[in-house]
Order: sequence, then structure tokens, then C-alpha cells
Amino acid sequence: MSEFMAELIGTMILIYLGDSVVAAVSLKNTKTEAVGGSWLLVAFGWGLALTMAIYAVGEFSGAHLNPAVTLAFAAIGTFSWSKVGLYIVAQFIGAFIGAILVYLQYLPHWRPTEDKAAKLGVFTTGPAIRSPLANIVSEIFGTFVLVLGILFVGAHQFQDGWNPLIIGLLLFTIGMTIGSTTGFSINPARDLAPRIAHAILPIPGKGDSDWGYSMIPVIGPLIGGIYGASFYTAIFEGKYETLFWIFSVIIAIFAIAAVSSVLSKEKEA
Repeated sequence: MSEFMAELIGTMILIYLGDSVVAAVSLKNTKTEAVGGSWLLVAFGWGLALTMAIYAVGEFSGAHLNPAVTLAFAAIGTFSWSKVGLYIVAQFIGAFIGAILVYLQYLPHWRPTEDKAAKLGVFTTGPAIRSPLANIVSEIFGTFVLVLGILFVGAHQFQDGWNPLIIGLLLFTIGMTIGSTTGFSINPARDLAPRIAHAILPIPGKGDSDWGYSMIPVIGPLIGGIYGASFYTAIFEGKYETLFWIFSVIIAIFAIAAVSSVLSKEKEA
């Protein structure tokens, strides 16, 4: 299998299974909805989805499945820049196909679901409290932890076959701890490609695709992923490259701006 096809299929599996657990919890008249699905189930489902996707294609492409991971690895020199475009295109195509499969999987459940936000939430992430700067900081931090965690796992020798499970548990942990602020996109392809699918697909009674929020789960993960990788090389390998300092300043600026924005709104209230 080619690396392009591996990234496409792996990302398709990730989105098909991950978005499906959201659909199972959110859409009307599913068996999961009938017994009261929870955030715990969503986070656990996404963790297992990532595990299965890595098991499926890891030996062929390394199973990045995420443009933020691909760019992060390229930024620190562990992945060739010549392959970055190929991987990212494959990831977006795979995510788009995965979203279409979710639509087909739950075809009879869209019409009975009146909540437009619930339908959108199957495909995309969104903030619990809309505050753009704070939301982007949440996505930066979440992706920082994801990439840092992946590098931690790669630095240790586990029994053969355990790494995908451990990385799946990492995603589950992110979802359960810091993911509830924005829905832990931490992956530009995971959010943007299904958002496009939501806009295109003939989903009964859907609302708009919330394009005003769409760049936050793209920009935040890209910044957070690169910083997670550069932080690892700086702190754990002693390689304090310029990239580390540049992104440290960028994230500090975002954090200060987010605090200022939230405090300003609270005073106005």
C-alpha cells in the first residue's frame, strides 16, 4: 500500500468511527441515545477509533492521520518536507470520505433529529463557550499534549503492538480532561473536511456549517502541534532551536490576548 493510500484510508477510518460515536450519542432514535449516551462514551470511542486507524495503516505510512502531526514532525526534521503535501491531501480526502460514510450509516436518523447543532456536531467540533481567542488556546494546548504524548510513546520501547493502543488512550485522556472546552478537534482534517461534507450533503433540516468558527480548529492544532514537537526536542533532547522560541512567543501572545479578552467581557457583563 502506498503512503498516500495509507493516510487516506487511516484518516477515513478515524473519522468514520469517531464521528459515528458522536452520531450515536447525539442523533434521535439510536440505541445509544435511548440509553443516554455520554461524553465518556464519545471520548472513549474516539480513542478506540484512533487505535484502530493506527493498527490499520501504521506499518505503511506511520499513521499520522493529522496535518498537525505531519507538520510537527517535518518541523523538527523527523519527516521529509517533500512528503508533507502528499500526506495532508490524503488526510483531507480520507476525512471527507469518512464523513460521507457517517452520513450514510445514520441515514434514517437525520430527519427525526430536530436539533441543528446536534447534526452539525456529528461532523465538526464547537466551543462550549464561544470565545475565539480562548478557544484557539484550548486547541493549541490540546494538540500540544497530543504531539508531545506521541513523542513520549515513541521514545520508549513497548511490547510489539502496544503503541497504537497507548496513543488511543492518550486521545481518550485528552478528551476526558481538556477536551470539553472545544470538543478536542486537535486535527485540522478531522474538523474542516467533515464541515465541508456537512455543507454539501443533503441532510434534512440542517443549519449552517458555522464557518465563522472553522479556522480555529485548523490554526490552533497547527500551532500546538509544531510547538509540542519543538518543545520535546528543546526540553528532552536539549536542542533549543529558533522554532521553539518563536512558537513560545506566539503562544504566549495568544494566551495573554485570550485572558485579556475574557476578563474584558466579564467586566462588561
